[in-house]
Amino acid sequence: MSATAVPVRSRRTRGPRRTVRARGAGLGLVAWLAGVVFFLPIAWMALTSFHSESDAATNPPSLGAALTLDGYREFFGTGGGASPWPALVNSTVASVVSTLCVLLLALPAAYALSIRPVRKWTDVLFFFLSTKMLPVVAGLLPIYLFAKNTGMLDNIWLLVVLYTSMNLPIAVWMMQSFLAEVPVAVIEAAQIDGARLPTVLARVVAPIALPGIAATALICFIFSWNELLFARVLTGVVAQTAPVFLTGFITSQGLFLAKVCAASLVISLPVLAAGFAAQDKLVQGLSLGAVK
Repeated sequence: MSATAVPVRSRRTRGPRRTVRARGAGLGLVAWLAGVVFFLPIAWMALTSFHSESDAATNPPSLGAALTLDGYREFFGTGGGASPWPALVNSTVASVVSTLCVLLLALPAAYALSIRPVRKWTDVLFFFLSTKMLPVVAGLLPIYLFAKNTGMLDNIWLLVVLYTSMNLPIAVWMMQSFLAEVPVAVIEAAQIDGARLPTVLARVVAPIALPGIAATALICFIFSWNELLFARVLTGVVAQTAPVFLTGFITSQGLFLAKVCAASLVISLPVLAAGFAAQDKLVQGLSLGAVK
């Protein structure tokens, strides 16, 4: 009887296993299709950037057209146009410095709201999040008047302050959930050994929450790099950022599609490179605390 019972059980379990495998294969296929759909615009932009303006403007576009680097030559100013390097440097300074400032301010705030929670800490988090509900356009005129009266127009450090204040609420919100997963026993052991708060934050909390910090830093960097409205209104020539420089290719003479695609690809490379370099930390950080 026992010999015949084992095959019956195995036959009964084969059906659910096959169903689970088929479901997993179907979800994998859907994920691949979604990835291809999201990647197609980037691939199309990259292909168009290597075409001449006449081939890029054809409708429908010519996939087999000859490839050329004229769009990139025009973007980098070899044809007599403006050089993009000052704008790229400005975007790098504004994004990197503001991200570092956000991390320096958000880490102690998140520590106070998670590991050493203050009274009504949920109300504090809601207040931080509510600051992101204000439309950006509503604060544009007061900030412009302040910058004009203080002589801060066309100043890259004004953008650093603005990007820091804009990204700080979301950084505190994210890092609070990350730091809540840090074991309190490790912090108490460090305090027993005589470590003060700066040492605890730098040598205990930061290494444990590094994936979450990396994810927060990458998101703040992307937000700062892609910001256009304030940079367009508050800067001119000296503090012009890369997105503002990109809008200069759209003129009354027409849209130079190949050159715009080349410029868009070059300006997107720092964000793509940062995301690729920190992809493991990003996935680990965004999933931190999701599974208990």
